[in-house]
Amino acid sequence: MAVNRVPVLKRCRSLGMDPVFLGIDKKSNRQLKRANRKMSEYGLQLREKQKAKFIYGVLEKPFRNYYEKAKRMKGMTGENLMILLESRLDNVVFRMGFARTRREARQIVDHKHVLVNGKQVNIPSYLIKAGDVIEIKEAKKSSQRYKEIVEVTGSRMVPDWMEADTETLKGMVKELPNREAIDVPVDEMLIVELYSK
Repeated sequence: MAVNRVPVLKRCRSLGMDPVFLGIDKKSNRQLKRANRKMSEYGLQLREKQKAKFIYGVLEKPFRNYYEKAKRMKGMTGENLMILLESRLDNVVFRMGFARTRREARQIVDHKHVLVNGKQVNIPSYLIKAGDVIEIKEAKKSSQRYKEIVEVTGSRMVPDWMEADTETLKGMVKELPNREAIDVPVDEMLIVELYSK
């Protein structure tokens, strides 16, 4: 599998975004040394796409597939794309506070620690539907790893479209989010413009 080994803070700097959106509370004191050139329209569109791919940890081919699927759905393509990305299992585990970062959430799902509606699912890109119940396996709940995770994520706000209990490590997706409920700093219209060329 392709792995992006660029340091996270460096990548955040180059994309001009805050590491908080990745669940990382570190700050970089360095400023990006860039000539005061005006970025082209294509450059802006490409940066938004790279930002979305980086935040959700999705590679180009699956990201393109999400775009094609969003185009076929009813409603606005850009909003549909963001909703699809937000309803990935690894993202939902992260949002519920069962992982510190989306990368860690992906690893937790890969290692078969997650049950969806009582069935084990180990596919990070599995799309969650409204009413799905997500929980960490009973055998893993008492492990030190989850105690540490809950300490870090306990104060994190769980979005309104889901409910989560960090003590029982169980949560439910009440409904799929609308665009207003997704607090990711991405202008999805630029991504749609880029792909529709």
